[in-house]
Amino acid sequence: MLNLTPTRMFFTKGVGYHRNKLQSFEWALRDADIEMCNLVTVSSIFPPDCKIISRTEGIKLLKPGQITFVVMARESTNEPNRLVSAAVGLARPINKTNYGYISEHHAFGETMKKTSDFAEDLAATMLASTLGIELDADKAWDERKKLYVADGERHFVSRSIAQSAEGHKDGLWTTVLACAVMLFE
Repeated sequence: MLNLTPTRMFFTKGVGYHRNKLQSFEWALRDADIEMCNLVTVSSIFPPDCKIISRTEGIKLLKPGQITFVVMARESTNEPNRLVSAAVGLARPINKTNYGYISEHHAFGETMKKTSDFAEDLAATMLASTLGIELDADKAWDERKKLYVADGERHFVSRSIAQSAEGHKDGLWTTVLACAVMLFE
C-alpha cells in the first residue's frame, strides 16, 4: 500500500498581476516557485514526525509535473488599491509524534500582519482544543500565547506565512497566495 503521509513540508508565498484572473494566479505561483507542479489542495492536518524545511531546500526537491499536495490560501481582486491578503498558519505539538493543524485564511482589507496572526491563531485554537487546552477567543493573541504553557509545560509551537498586496492601480487582476507544501521521501 502506498504511504501518502508527508515527511517534509515548507512554506511559500507569492503575488501576481495580469489582465486575466487565471494568469495572475499563475504569476503568483511563479513568485512562490511552485508553478511547475500539479497542485492538489488538502485539508489541515500537519503529519506526525514531519520536518519543516526551508523554502530554498523544498523548491530544489520539486520536479516539473509532479503531483504536489498543498494547503493553500488565495485571494484575488481587480479593484485598484483594494487590499487582499492570504495566510497559512501552523500549530504543531512539542511532542512531534502527534499531529498538528494547518489553517488557511484569506481576506479583503486586512494587513499582512493581521491575516498572518489570524491564521496562526486559528491553527493554535484548533490544536489547543485537541490537547484539552481551553483558549478564550475574546482575548488578544499575545494574552492567549501565555496559556500555551500549562502546568509549567509548553504544549505546542506556532507560526505563519502571509502575503498581501494592493489591487493593481490599472485594474489588473491581483492574486496573493500562501502555501504549506507537503513532500514525501
